Amino acid sequence: MKAQDPIAPALSLSAFLRALRERQSPAEFGLAAGPRRRTPGLRREEVAQLCGLSVTWYTWIEQGRDVSVSASALARLAGGLRLSRAERSYLFEIAGKRDPERPGARDDPPEEILACVDAIDGPAYILDRTWRARRWNAKASLLFAGWLDADGEKNLLRYIFLRPEARTLILDWTSRARRVVAEFRAAVTAYSDDPEIRRLVEELRLQSRDFEMCWDTQGVLAREGGERAFDHPSMGLLHYQQVSLSLAGWSDYRLTMLLPAAR
Repeated sequence: MKAQDPIAPALSLSAFLRALRERQSPAEFGLAAGPRRRTPGLRREEVAQLCGLSVTWYTWIEQGRDVSVSASALARLAGGLRLSRAERSYLFEIAGKRDPERPGARDDPPEEILACVDAIDGPAYILDRTWRARRWNAKASLLFAGWLDADGEKNLLRYIFLRPEARTLILDWTSRARRVVAEFRAAVTAYSDDPEIRRLVEELRLQSRDFEMCWDTQGVLAREGGERAFDHPSMGLLHYQQVSLSLAGWSDYRLTMLLPAAR
């Protein structure tokens, strides 16, 4: 769900920019407050100058007029006003635009975030935007032979469709594979121009007829948890409850935990 007020997007953007402008300190931007400054914060013309925008155009935005606001203009506003990560994300959300820089999209989470998987009792792993495993714990390595062990292919999609171990480990492989592709399609919508993701999809379509058929169905599903069943060669039949969470501040990364299922 978008972080958007239940009013017209133009008015949400207008109110947010006005509030941002009024709470800025002129001194922090090297501007003199001056005795004749009658409005709190920055003037509209100062914002326009700081952001490299037309005064008239910026004024129209703040007035809530129905004008087209490009992603590059929003990026200049975010940079010129020195917005925080959260403020920048909210700015693009209410404007209905995709941030070209995607804060955090290329940055790895700090070590203390990645290391959280070691504190989880069941199998746990963290995926990046391409669904490549970036960190996992020992129990995940034991469960997913061929993926999270020393010699495994670390991309989850490549593992599911290209490694024979996956087809025997995952009990309901056909339905799970179909759902995973639909979840991946939904997850990467924001990265439609990402060359790494495009290359991954193209290669999988060539290497796996099953992936190609799943992808071509155009299925789209939210990534949700639920019961997962595995037939492990040494541990036997295993049942887990899967829980997946996005990492706050690093939206490209997702933590997945497999917790004991109540049976």
